[in-house]
Amino acid sequence: MSKTAIPTAGLADAAVTTAKITDANITTAKIADDAVTTAKSTAGITMVDQWRLTTDFTGIANPITSNLEQNDSSGNGVPLGSSMTQSSGVFTFPSTGIYMIIANLQGRGNDGSSGVTDSEFRLTTKVTTDNSSYTEVAFNGTGMASGHYCATTSHYIFDVTDTTQCKCSFRVFVNVDAMTHGDSGKNETHFTFIRLGDT
Repeated sequence: MSKTAIPTAGLADAAVTTAKITDANITTAKIADDAVTTAKSTAGITMVDQWRLTTDFTGIANPITSNLEQNDSSGNGVPLGSSMTQSSGVFTFPSTGIYMIIANLQGRGNDGSSGVTDSEFRLTTKVTTDNSSYTEVAFNGTGMASGHYCATTSHYIFDVTDTTQCKCSFRVFVNVDAMTHGDSGKNETHFTFIRLGDT
């Protein structure tokens, strides 16, 4: 007599292999609700955060140490998951993982009163893996004529293996007293952090 059902207990662990299961045999209807857990699924991006400079400043900042806030504008989508934290411009990651760091600067050239008619901006992302020595890992520069606006962006993929040791900060260099723009109501100079996956 043929059997149409075999008890699970009657199957050895090695008896059922991926090669013996056709794509058509596994359907959504056959998967119990409690069979799919967070540990068994690929959740995709689970953490995004964004911070910004809230006020303008002139000159060099190495790093930017103050007037930083998490984006709180109407309709914003951050944080997704856990938040970044910062102290005196040093950012700490909420968990280990591979992160994309996007740094955006908006600035305005000096008025030429110093005798220099053109301004230069350099935005640098710096990271540490020992909570001590920082390395410049991403850089972008731009220039503009007196009184004109500019923007520049840098990207870096950072492997955060230890949240107490792996941190980042942002440096602004200008050749004259040009102005780096910040605003508490909208993003001008701002920083985005996206966790892409596990380390």
